[in-house]
Amino acid sequence: MRGDILGLVEKAIIVDHLIKNFEVIERKPGLIGAIKSVFSPTKKTIHALKGISFTIQPGELVGFIGPNGAGKTTTLKILSGLLYPSSGFNQVLEYDPWEKKPEFLKQISLVMGQKNQLWWDLPAMETFELNREIYEIPKRNYEKNLEELVNLLEVGSLLRTQVRRLSLGQRMRLEIIAALLHGPKVLFLDEPTLGLDLVAQQKMRDFIYEYNRKTGATIILTSHNMNDLVDLARRVIVIDCGRILFDGALEELTSRFAKEKIIKLSLAKEDNIEKLATIGSIKKITFPQVILSVPRSAIAVAAAEILQNFPVNDLTIEEIPIEDIIRKVFKGGLKHA
Repeated sequence: MRGDILGLVEKAIIVDHLIKNFEVIERKPGLIGAIKSVFSPTKKTIHALKGISFTIQPGELVGFIGPNGAGKTTTLKILSGLLYPSSGFNQVLEYDPWEKKPEFLKQISLVMGQKNQLWWDLPAMETFELNREIYEIPKRNYEKNLEELVNLLEVGSLLRTQVRRLSLGQRMRLEIIAALLHGPKVLFLDEPTLGLDLVAQQKMRDFIYEYNRKTGATIILTSHNMNDLVDLARRVIVIDCGRILFDGALEELTSRFAKEKIIKLSLAKEDNIEKLATIGSIKKITFPQVILSVPRSAIAVAAAEILQNFPVNDLTIEEIPIEDIIRKVFKGGLKHA
């Protein structure tokens, strides 16, 4: 099988049976326990990745999702060369990430929402100039990339402002610029909207979408924000406890777990509301609003019956929120691959 994988040169990212274990020292409570941990430590192995496999085509934007501790960040760190895998095979742009060859590092970027590369006490422009030297970006390319990124992210007025004086949203947009000045072909985004307000989140999503469209960069996006997935990712990889639970189209994930639809009603009278329970599962009643859950196959019949037998001012049919679908997956709705 290894030979077949090595032949897939058209893939931007190849991961085959990747395993990563961490050995940690168990610290016991109390002073005596702390002393014992120093002189006779008890070690424990954490199995962060348990043989995951996937490939990503050039130009794909893939959502990589899972609960805390699922293995998302560990995977990105291995693919960017920060961690060495315990076993398995991984390749990015036909390079072994761990070798950290300059030719490889100049073609990737890792952006972590909780980590900073901008110098706290200096304007962002100082970091940009430093990155130009580190990545050996020709001045003409640097100026062109900088202008495009600044315009896309609308941060022209912030370039000379001390980083510590910026809001989190402003700082994150400038962090993105610092990570993209060298024009990476592969971009690893770890929680890029973490901590941002709603307006800043949408600006970040708009930028990521536009950057992927214009440059054709391959992007892996981890996020707990379901709006990030709905707006950006056609394909999602769901990981939990170091194993991949699902890899496919977001629409397929929705269809497999959204066996029901939601009917929202606005009623003119409060009479006989309890009879709605014979049509569907009542999720909420706050007169005049009522929310029902109805099997997808029965939605048309249910809507007709409600309109015929109840004093309805308004009726809407909606899909189950994507957050609820993902929650079902994490609660064991899928068997481990």
